[in-house]
Amino acid sequence: MERHILVVLPHPDDEAFGLSGTLAKHIQAGTTVTYACLTLGEMGRNMGIPPFTNRVGLPQIRKRELEEACRAIGIQDLRMLGFHDKTIEFEEPELLDGSISALLEEVKPSLVLTFYPGYAVHPDHDACGAAVVRAVAKLPANKRPRVLCIAFARNHEQAIGRPDVINDVRGFLKQKLAAISAHRSQFQAAELLGSKALTDKELQERYGTERFWTYRFN
Repeated sequence: MERHILVVLPHPDDEAFGLSGTLAKHIQAGTTVTYACLTLGEMGRNMGIPPFTNRVGLPQIRKRELEEACRAIGIQDLRMLGFHDKTIEFEEPELLDGSISALLEEVKPSLVLTFYPGYAVHPDHDACGAAVVRAVAKLPANKRPRVLCIAFARNHEQAIGRPDVINDVRGFLKQKLAAISAHRSQFQAAELLGSKALTDKELQERYGTERFWTYRFN
């Protein structure tokens, strides 16, 4: 069992698809989870279907959705770090890395979860993962937590190999689907599940496995 997990992701809803089942599984086993969300996703293009907010109201909507998703998963400690959506790659490294280093010092996690830099499609995803890696690399080698990363860029396995950790989260689909559904401004059931309701087997096949790659420091 992990003692304390630190999750660092850039946007509300990043947690829902890629690792919510894994987090729910750890939390049930007694692990404390701190989730640092860098932004409120205020530049997201979706405003609900049909739209129920606008650019002015979207940050507060997404904040409430994030809080609801965290309750569904069972996350005990949510931090919103206040960086601006779609600009993570342009943030001053001292500020961005420093905020992550401060969290590492405070919570002393045994495991850190983030995106694999260079293999996570969105520039904010890649920049977030790179900042986490830089912050962890500053720690003495014998005090570094293990870092597991989400990767899904095209042909990523050709570059970084097969995942090191494959978690069966079929027993936690209730929490995972509730976390996904919490982000109503971004996702609707029809988008997630298709035009027809999925069977339990189809849900398990689509959402029942979560994959992670170990970041190996030189």
